[in-house]
Amino acid sequence: MKKFALICLFASMAFIAGAQDAEKVAVPEHGAKIRFEQMEHQYGTIVKGGNGDCQFTFWNDGDEPLILQTVKASCGCTTPKYTQKPVMPGQSGVIDVHYNTNNVGGFSKTVTVTSNAVNNQRVVLRIKGTVKQDETQQKPADAKPIDQKPMIRGDRRGGEPMPIRQADEPQK
Repeated sequence: MKKFALICLFASMAFIAGAQDAEKVAVPEHGAKIRFEQMEHQYGTIVKGGNGDCQFTFWNDGDEPLILQTVKASCGCTTPKYTQKPVMPGQSGVIDVHYNTNNVGGFSKTVTVTSNAVNNQRVVLRIKGTVKQDETQQKPADAKPIDQKPMIRGDRRGGEPMPIRQADEPQK
């Protein structure tokens, strides 16, 4: 009985897998069709506060106007600006992307483009890179900290700040 149940289970899984392949939709002949020059932009290493701009160029390879419905960044540090007018067949458009380079460290962000394209209604673009601290903005290695004693708030003196002292310092 167990063998029969296993055979039925495998047969159903094979049927479901075959049905998923049959559900693949063919791209219609007519309509707007979007094609990007590149899907990812590599900034490499850029200095903090440096130029975080890039462009993604796309074409309408279809026979109807291409309309970008939404262009959304994955976070607030990335700002896309895009072609608002319909892109006619055979024409191109641009999506300008700005990354806030005041965030030091590696980054990998996405910009999701939703359109009326029959070949790909949702396209995910990616930007990657590393922002490093500008060495000219770093403090010199020989810089000395300001000589200020650390303070804490306490109840002993009615909430007045009290200096923190070393265990071997005499109490005042």
